[in-house]
Amino acid sequence: MNEPRMTGSGPVVPRGLAERARQISDGRLAPAVPRDAATVILLRQAAAGVEAFLLRRTAELEFAPGAYVFPGGSVDARDADSGVGWAGPGPADFAALLDVPPHRARALVCAAVRETFEESGVLLAGPSHDDLVRDSAALAADRHALLAGSTSLAEVLDRRGLVLRTDLLTPWARWITPEASPRRFDTWFFAAALPPGQAATAAPEGHADPGESESGAWLRPGSALEAARAGQMTLLPPTAVTLGELAGHPDLPAILARRQVITPRLPKVIVEDGRVRLALPQSGPQSGQEREPEAG
Repeated sequence: MNEPRMTGSGPVVPRGLAERARQISDGRLAPAVPRDAATVILLRQAAAGVEAFLLRRTAELEFAPGAYVFPGGSVDARDADSGVGWAGPGPADFAALLDVPPHRARALVCAAVRETFEESGVLLAGPSHDDLVRDSAALAADRHALLAGSTSLAEVLDRRGLVLRTDLLTPWARWITPEASPRRFDTWFFAAALPPGQAATAAPEGHADPGESESGAWLRPGSALEAARAGQMTLLPPTAVTLGELAGHPDLPAILARRQVITPRLPKVIVEDGRVRLALPQSGPQSGQEREPEAG
């Protein structure tokens, strides 16, 4: 794995990443340019508390193999299609929250909805501003087509007479992959509740290619962190930090009521006196500060 990860013994910086950090520090290597991406923290209220849907990435992947992550992925050029219907806060509203231009906010929100549908089968859309898709399994063919790249989200929504339910998305955080990483992403995190009547699944039934994820599970944030500390699962630092933030809220309404302007969080692979360590930015208003991450 070529990304920092959280294990029971704490943060791990792979050898290859450490070497790239040294080369960048010495001026021998320029950091890669990050690609825009979007992630959705899909949540539901269970009897024992709030649960989050996590996908286990396949072992064959170059980026974060075997890690548990939230549904999400890179922004596609077609995500900026102005023909996508919105029901809820518009691109200008999200632009103010995400601190980006409206056209970029449009692409990020569309990517968040599209990637969530592709990776989990959950579609945050409906016929109108007060209605939702109740059975996303009936849209399996559209999910297949999106995964294959043979259609766009705009085409799916138009064909089905649907609009994005942007009111379901709560901007949560923005994480930028460390400069030392060979593949970098500038990722905006959104929180959303699982719509009534829909179910989350890792790979669509009958799809020949399982895609980037081999399985999915609903887990309480605290339980996932405990499993990571015990070495039973691997979490990337942004996922672990986000789970810790979720665990600090009493219930789902409290999580979805959270509102704040999103500022970038850039973990750093730091080279000092021949040693390499990972430093994470502080959460919340002091996100520009750095801290050593706890295990998990």
